[in-house]
Amino acid sequence: MSTTQHSAGLAGPELDEDYRDLVGTVREFADEVVAPVSAVLDARHEFPYEIVRQMGEMGLFGLPFPEEYGGMGGDYFALALALEELGRVNQSVAITLEAGVSLGAMPVYRFGTEEQKDTWLPDLVTARALAGFGLTEPNGGSDAGGTQTTATLADGTWTVNGAKEFITNSGTDITRLVTVTAVTGVDEARRGPDGSPGKEISTLLVPSGTPGFTVGAAYDKMGWNSSDTHPLFFDGVEVPEANLLGERGRGYANFLSILDEGRIAIAALSTGAAQGCVDESIAYAKTRTAFGQAIGKNQAVSFKIARMQARAHSARLAYYEAAAKMLAGKPFKTEAAIAKLVAGEAAMDNARDATQVFGGYGFMNESLVARHYRDSKILEIGEGTTEVQLMLIARSLGL
Repeated sequence: MSTTQHSAGLAGPELDEDYRDLVGTVREFADEVVAPVSAVLDARHEFPYEIVRQMGEMGLFGLPFPEEYGGMGGDYFALALALEELGRVNQSVAITLEAGVSLGAMPVYRFGTEEQKDTWLPDLVTARALAGFGLTEPNGGSDAGGTQTTATLADGTWTVNGAKEFITNSGTDITRLVTVTAVTGVDEARRGPDGSPGKEISTLLVPSGTPGFTVGAAYDKMGWNSSDTHPLFFDGVEVPEANLLGERGRGYANFLSILDEGRIAIAALSTGAAQGCVDESIAYAKTRTAFGQAIGKNQAVSFKIARMQARAHSARLAYYEAAAKMLAGKPFKTEAAIAKLVAGEAAMDNARDATQVFGGYGFMNESLVARHYRDSKILEIGEGTTEVQLMLIARSLGL
């Protein structure tokens, strides 16, 4: 395992002391605790419960939440920095944190009532519990507005019917909650191409173990083998009217805002993956010899690694800017889309090039670059595909 270090503060706007301290702490944890067990966890398709517990104790799951709910009183940029460091060595661990915070706890914090926050956040921000983000559906995919899951309200009770798929953190032993988007009526203000009324989409809190709520078998995935991902099924699931999260009819809009934030987090994770491939390639190129010299002395290899570093650098600058605009209260949708696009492609391209640098060793699953090669493709798909990001960017240009 490479111990090559990089400084986020040297790759973009200088970080203040608190951020630098956080980066150093998470980097040390990633290198000394996460990295040594990553290959075994991946091979066993084993969820990293002990690592999650330790991250909870470190306060990583509570970074952007107020202290009144058990959080650390930090901000979203702090979460992004932590994700970058974890993403260098283990994307499954990083996505568990990312989904636990930005997709699990954040909707409750952003849109929940005080009672909902008091009930759920103390456990979610300390990783004593996890929550899933039930948006994607079998026939929906990128078309989140095509939600088919329904929820009807009668006598103070919501009855939910439908299915979700590819839901992270939804089937672990500590999963306690899933937020679910569902059609709750019609929206006369939104009309389809044929003039028909649009769907009124709302969000509901569905606790684990609710009768009729079934977690399907874990997916057999190409990568992210230590991340928990399941399909979910709702057959006459009943929850109290008070489990409505946010305003009725605002579920779709609220989830889109959550995804905008999440794209910054995914961009940070992707940047970490891209940087991890650079770090591993540098270490290998300095020690692997061929034809009488280290392979890093060959321009074919050194130029490849130089280009990899340029990609990681650009990705970092992109998510820094998006996070800065978000924290300043400025519009950041376009910048988040750009960061997600650039960083996701950087991770995938760097993983491919790192595998080439390593040659046959890069094709072995115990190699970090092999795991990054398998893991990184989903970074161009999850939380908005590359095509969705391009669509959002094009729209911002008036096209």
